[in-house]
Amino acid sequence: MLNEVTITKAIVERFFQKLSDHLELDVAIVGGGPSGLVAGYYLGKAGVKVALFEKNLSIGGGVWGGGMMFNEVVVQDAGKLPLDEMGISVEPYSPGYHTVDSVKLASALTYKAMEAGLKIFNLVAVEDVVMTSERVAGLVLNWGAVRKLEWPIDPLTVSATHVVDATGHHSSVVAVMARKMGVELDTPNRGVVGEKSLLADLAELQTLENTREVYPGLHVCGMAANAVHGGYRMGPVFGGMLLSGKKVAENIIAQLRGRVG
Repeated sequence: MLNEVTITKAIVERFFQKLSDHLELDVAIVGGGPSGLVAGYYLGKAGVKVALFEKNLSIGGGVWGGGMMFNEVVVQDAGKLPLDEMGISVEPYSPGYHTVDSVKLASALTYKAMEAGLKIFNLVAVEDVVMTSERVAGLVLNWGAVRKLEWPIDPLTVSATHVVDATGHHSSVVAVMARKMGVELDTPNRGVVGEKSLLADLAELQTLENTREVYPGLHVCGMAANAVHGGYRMGPVFGGMLLSGKKVAENIIAQLRGRVG
């Protein structure tokens, strides 16, 4: 016979144990879209202590809607390497182009990343960063609903050696730090340049080129990388996003290994 209190205790105790175990991180990823999930996969696979914070209920970002709510997305030849490595199949469409059901892609990326070691906290928003000696050293967290309703509820914090802004077009982590701290970023104008209009061919290349550490301890990937550096948007083609997640993970792994080695 089921006991309601036991059910509640199981949820509460397991959640707070998970949260307590991830208050001190090697890497904190903000945003659960494709680039953030791919980054989490490669970081987790490398044994890095990594958690992802997503303000919304669902994980997957804009993947779910495909193109204009037609739930298919396109991945080009050059961009499907992460999917091959994760064992996520795609369907050839024409030379150089492949399609994948957007629901399958969002679900598979989430599952593969978590199986590799990524911990995900959905419904948790990031409202600020923690600064230490001119370096980003953690995140300021609140419930996603609290942020949406703009209630005056004090937040909590987690520490992280590296923070990844994977929040897409808004590049919200970089934006709030630039606004509040007035720091100079590793961008053409030393600030948040802003996203350009759609030009898929260039945007895909720029997404990878712009994936980098823009301030000590703070990295950008995916569409956030283009928004911060002034790159083009790419629309419903996802190869650059996937490769960007892989690249930011590799950059951070190299730094962590250099620090500990």
